[in-house]
Amino acid sequence: MIGAFSRVPVPITLCLEMYPVTEFSDLKLNPALLKNLTKEGYTTPTPIQLQSIPVLMEGNDLLGIAQTGTGKTAAFSLPILHRLASSYKPLAPRACRALVLSPTRELAGQILESLRTYGRNLKLSSDVIYGGVPINRQIRAVAQGVDILVATPGRLLDLVNQRALFLDKVEVLVLDEADQMLDMGFIHDIRQLVAQIPKARQTMLFSATMPKAIAELAASFLKNPVRVEVTPVATTAERVEQTVIHVETSHKQSLLHELLNDPTIDRALVFTRTKHGADRVVRRLDLHKVPSAAIHGNKSQPQRERALSDFKSGKIRILVATDIAARGIDIDQVSHVINFDLPNVPESYVHRIGRTARAGASGFAISFCDREERAYLRDIEKVTRQKITVADNPLGVGFVPPPELIAAGKPHNHENSGKRPHAHNQARGSAKPHSAHPAKRREESDVKRWVSDKLKPAGEQRASQNRRGFAKRSGR
Repeated sequence: MIGAFSRVPVPITLCLEMYPVTEFSDLKLNPALLKNLTKEGYTTPTPIQLQSIPVLMEGNDLLGIAQTGTGKTAAFSLPILHRLASSYKPLAPRACRALVLSPTRELAGQILESLRTYGRNLKLSSDVIYGGVPINRQIRAVAQGVDILVATPGRLLDLVNQRALFLDKVEVLVLDEADQMLDMGFIHDIRQLVAQIPKARQTMLFSATMPKAIAELAASFLKNPVRVEVTPVATTAERVEQTVIHVETSHKQSLLHELLNDPTIDRALVFTRTKHGADRVVRRLDLHKVPSAAIHGNKSQPQRERALSDFKSGKIRILVATDIAARGIDIDQVSHVINFDLPNVPESYVHRIGRTARAGASGFAISFCDREERAYLRDIEKVTRQKITVADNPLGVGFVPPPELIAAGKPHNHENSGKRPHAHNQARGSAKPHSAHPAKRREESDVKRWVSDKLKPAGEQRASQNRRGFAKRSGR
């Protein structure tokens, strides 16, 4: 039994060669599970499933790390269903046998859907509880007990505090997207919940990313865990073609409209950094007759469910979301992910672009980067250990001065940017290919002043900014 009686304090890491399995039928799962998998067209396990399922069927704790879209849900769902079906127990009122915790409502709903699909005809009950909907219905749903409960931490804690649910019968605990679950936003709720779960349990933690600090914290919930890591941490999916376009913030919306003229973008997820930003993008898409909807924390649960349903069915072509959806959308037909705003947490980039290239398909990730987001881009490339290809801006506007020009203090003009001079300048043989348009001249002047300011010491930058602010207020 691998890892079950290990005395080492650190996780055991497995290799694919330890389990020479080629099909689900080799895993000795419950026959009903195998029948359902075959019906869904699943025959060959993915690497994370290949390594995790045998370990979990032996009763070990596990820390699983793999790219998004590689089948982590099935990796923990199948062993849970097999275990509960093999050891039937009468349900205790207001209790559950297996508990799966998820950071978002959308992900919780999709986990429940997968559990019910894999466990069809196993006579195991399952349900989901999360915020944003009336709590009384959820209290009634767990009153008679449930075999598998999927929940978000906040609403689960509400039920526990109201004594509508007890966790003393939990045999299996799963933290999906564990790095986010153990983030400071959830950790206090998680600790309170885990304290009420029996220590004699099986615990599984799954995620696509696992920062070192979070991994150390996760270890406190695991007992002699086996670590399954089939790809390097924070590695992006290989089938995603990634590009970045440098563009000013004021031109991002125009750039998005230009890109959406491409007929190959038939279903795209657009990520913004803020909720209001998502709503603003949708309003402007509506003006251009582009079917779209927004999904974020300010939307009611029915609104979020309707937007997700319309996106899945193809009723809308574009779904605009904040990072709430980066870990909660599992749709095979997403052709493109567009980062309207780059995330300020590099791991979020991995989860975002993992919404495309799922189930063996290929996909595209296009990121918009303004001058203030260049630091985010560097962090993303450092974490993913990949250099993202820079694509030309199809608008030909909204440039970002390259770092080498900023360091040299050179203004960014057409000559050193590689762009062709304006036609009227060519005709006159001008050596200074600046646009005659007033707005363009103002933009070039602003860029020069910005470059000049960046080269000044911090104190002088503030003084320069203060002088310009005073001049503006005094009408000079």
